Amino acid sequence: MGLLILFLLTYTALPLATPDPNDEACLTQLSQTLKDPLNNLQNWTKSTFANPCSGFTSYLTGATCNNGRIYKLSLTNLSLQGSISPFLSNCTNLQSLDLSSNSISGPIPQDLQYLVNLAALNLSSNRLEGEIPRQLMLCAYLNVIDLHDNLLTGEIPQELGLLARLSAFDVSNNKLSGPIPESLGNRSGNLPRFNSTSFQGNKGLYGYPLPPMKSKGLSVLAIVGIGLGSGLASLVFSFTGVCIWLKITEEKMAAEEGKMSQYMSDY
Repeated sequence: MGLLILFLLTYTALPLATPDPNDEACLTQLSQTLKDPLNNLQNWTKSTFANPCSGFTSYLTGATCNNGRIYKLSLTNLSLQGSISPFLSNCTNLQSLDLSSNSISGPIPQDLQYLVNLAALNLSSNRLEGEIPRQLMLCAYLNVIDLHDNLLTGEIPQELGLLARLSAFDVSNNKLSGPIPESLGNRSGNLPRFNSTSFQGNKGLYGYPLPPMKSKGLSVLAIVGIGLGSGLASLVFSFTGVCIWLKITEEKMAAEEGKMSQYMSDY
């Protein structure tokens, strides 16, 4: 009986969940690369990073916990600046990342590929630059990729079309170029399809489901204008030539008349 009581006392003294060092490193690095000019993340401190969760309870603004681990970060519309730390990949239990509607710049880290449980990625309405990492294809559970209203360049990686769970995809209003991968623009079978609104607002992007690009050839009005311009130029040159010819002829006639006058005076 005594041993049982001792066991129960020892068991109840143990914490329900041990803080994960990976989550601590993830949050510490992220807080160092993000800038918070309005101080919206007041409780993002070193002491809180050491123990951000207690079961399903979170002590951090924008964080949601599950069994002592951070599984959701939603830091949307907080006027955040700076960049996304590649060490965010240390939050290996993260299933949803939403940093939308801020002023975050820099590239999308390739290291996000290590967030193998990630299902939703929303980085829209920021100032992110560079290319979309093709390594995101390794996040096999991704069903939402929202990157609209950024400054992303390059082509859309065709590998993203291999994400079988992908049901929401938006890269509109960036600076992307090249063809839309058929694996995204014209998906087959039972895979969700994305319409033109997912791709519009990228001047160099083309292919289905975007409407055909306007021909870069000359329009009818331009051709007519050039024709009229050429005709007018020819008319001006012709008129100038006639004027010069008349002037020369006049001078020759005057010279002949002068000679004739001299001849007549001799008689």
